[in-house]
Amino acid sequence: MNGEDHEFVNVETEGTSLARAGTRQVESSVLDGELVEDLPHPTVPIPRWRRFVRWWRTSPRVPSSLKSRTLVAQAAKDAVVALLWSPWRYLRAVVRGALAAYRWWRKWVTVRDYREAAEEAQKLADRFTQIRELSLFRWKVTGTVLAAVALGVAVTAVLYGDGPLWIVGVGTSVALAVLGRKKDGSPGRKPTLAGPRTLTWTMDSQVLVDAFRDAKLIGKDEVLRLVERARRVGAGWAVTVDLPATRKAVDVIKHREALASALAVDEIQLIVERVRGNGGHAGRVSMWVADDDSYAAAPQRTPLLDVSRWDAWRPVPFGVDARGRRIDLPLVWTSLLIGAIPRQGKTFAARLAAAGLILDPHTRLYVADFKAGKDWVAAERVAHRFLSGDDADDVLALRDWLVELVAEVQGRYRRMRELDDETCPESKITPAMSRDPALDMPVTALVIDEVQVPLEDRTPIDVKGKKTTTGEYIGELLTWLAKKAPAAGVVLILATQRPDSKTIPSGLRAVLGSRFALRVMDWRDSNIVLGEQMNTRGYDSSRLLPSHKGVGILRPDGETEAGADTIAVTVRTYYMPGEDWQNVCRQGRALREAASTVTGHAAGEASTPRIDHAAVAKALGSGPSIATAGAPHLPEPLAAVVEYLDANAADREFVPTSELVEALDVEPNAFGRQMSDLGCSSQRRRVTAEDGDVRQVRGYLVAEVRTAADSLSES
Repeated sequence: MNGEDHEFVNVETEGTSLARAGTRQVESSVLDGELVEDLPHPTVPIPRWRRFVRWWRTSPRVPSSLKSRTLVAQAAKDAVVALLWSPWRYLRAVVRGALAAYRWWRKWVTVRDYREAAEEAQKLADRFTQIRELSLFRWKVTGTVLAAVALGVAVTAVLYGDGPLWIVGVGTSVALAVLGRKKDGSPGRKPTLAGPRTLTWTMDSQVLVDAFRDAKLIGKDEVLRLVERARRVGAGWAVTVDLPATRKAVDVIKHREALASALAVDEIQLIVERVRGNGGHAGRVSMWVADDDSYAAAPQRTPLLDVSRWDAWRPVPFGVDARGRRIDLPLVWTSLLIGAIPRQGKTFAARLAAAGLILDPHTRLYVADFKAGKDWVAAERVAHRFLSGDDADDVLALRDWLVELVAEVQGRYRRMRELDDETCPESKITPAMSRDPALDMPVTALVIDEVQVPLEDRTPIDVKGKKTTTGEYIGELLTWLAKKAPAAGVVLILATQRPDSKTIPSGLRAVLGSRFALRVMDWRDSNIVLGEQMNTRGYDSSRLLPSHKGVGILRPDGETEAGADTIAVTVRTYYMPGEDWQNVCRQGRALREAASTVTGHAAGEASTPRIDHAAVAKALGSGPSIATAGAPHLPEPLAAVVEYLDANAADREFVPTSELVEALDVEPNAFGRQMSDLGCSSQRRRVTAEDGDVRQVRGYLVAEVRTAADSLSES
């Protein structure tokens, strides 16, 4: 609690004492009096101007552009721009109308409709004489009309002067302008624009329609419906449109690069989101186009440097998106995987996530730095367990940590069962439980930088009579913790510079809630971090520019400022260099000393954990292990299927395709083709549903999947 909080508590206590004193005086003064009933409180009338303001803001009859100062200012700017452009637009409309009138007259005087009908009937030779006579007649009519108009102009000018001629001229120009207004699909009236169209579409919606057509997102005869006109939002323009029927917003997001090309902007400047909830539907798209590259500016300092402490239950400030919105990252009840190639800001991102936990004195930290550098040395002041190195002994030390955490999580669940419903309403840790020293269930974070080092360790070990390797065993332990530990208050933060399927088992990746992918080499590595088929949804971190340090794609497990239904968002992480990182760790140490929560390595105690192999063996089970089933050596998606079968369908003969698609989060058609290429063909079987009905569904035989996996492993 900071100084301001102490001051507030003192004032409140003093006020409470005064109130009590006043109460005693009142009681002593009315002991001999009568008991009087409370009088009704008079209702305070609401001023008329307030009622008018409330009606103005809620009435559907008032345009939305006039309900706030920002929208009114934007509407005024649009009106001024439209007024300045109106003479040129009017002149262009008159010219287009004159050309349209000329084309119509040319078609009429040449009897084109009659000629085309005769050609279609193959009777042009028989009707040629009639067509020629009709054409000559129309030429005569044209000459007569022109002569009559010229005579009328001359007579009017002599008798009445130039006034009537100006009136007729203005009326004629108005008629030509109306005739020449732009219409979709009218030949000869489509705007021809040259150069970038980033600002043109804000003035002319037809340009936006043309951009969608050029990107093959709508057909030639289809149009967009403008839900919200283009308006300034931050350092860019925003617009919301409805797509034609049967067109989907996910297709626009998927082909964002083509739309950016049609708008002549870099795809990093274009943000396309589907509008969801009550005000959206599957065909409503929200677009935001930045004036320039938002990620080229200098990075912002983390807001955590301006606070004295932080609550681990609050999402941690992680970065900003292209629109400047702050993106917070939830950590409790989930886990985080960070992947990138070297020197892209991976360690900085991991330290940002850990900083919020460090500034909460009631959290416990396990920090393992397998880079063996100086990046995490400052965390020794606050870490309950700490190591920095990449030797075999360091890998074994991490294994012992994980064994300790597995036993700790099991112990927490046992203690939760004994608590009453008021203290623990569900089988989840609560803020009050995490801060109760008697329960000993603090929020615990396990941070592993360069997690590929322990996962790739091939030192043979014996675990309860089972031969395996240290890396595979660590993979099993991490997978178990990622599945079971978040509800018990244990958070995993894993960072790697080698995000491939052989390094991080797919079973582990599948249960990591939040993902953050900085720049990687290709779309396969991006999918390994973010999830299968994410590149087909428009999220591919391999397309990020090398100059964009600290910029990545975040797939959060929870609500962010970008929206609760946002699948992923491009984020530029806050900047926290080494000096600021050391200040955060020093502040975390001071908070822990004040709260008497310095433990383990930070307190100078031995870092040898309490190892309970029996609890770990019980947790992992005696069946086929996830890591030793050969899945890391199999191609995707077969590796993920084998791991899922080991964990969830060991005693089943048939698994429906829909179950695998939902569990692995893959695209059904692509999944079927890939499984067929790997030697696993889907079959139709009758299964009994939960409601007792027998249905015929497609799926895979477990024996056939394991046979294909064994043959690929041997090869």
